[in-house]
Amino acid sequence: MDALDGNAIAGELFAALGHEMTTVVGTCMSCGARSAIAELRVYVSGPGAVARCPHCTSVAIVLARGLPRFSGYTLASRGTAGVD
Repeated sequence: MDALDGNAIAGELFAALGHEMTTVVGTCMSCGARSAIAELRVYVSGPGAVARCPHCTSVAIVLARGLPRFSGYTLASRGTAGVD
């Protein structure tokens, strides 16, 4: 599966959070590298996407779309220490 950049999840992040997020910078909990969301390596499959650190490939964000009868998104960002 080929990776996309973080812009691939821009629409989903905007829908889930209500803000433009691709320029937000976060810190990877695994390697300490700082990257904008647009720089993350994104893999889209099924009902969601996984965004990985471009430096060490650790999972930074998991975004899953809700099922048709359960609208909304689930966003997990345990791989990110913080955002600016």
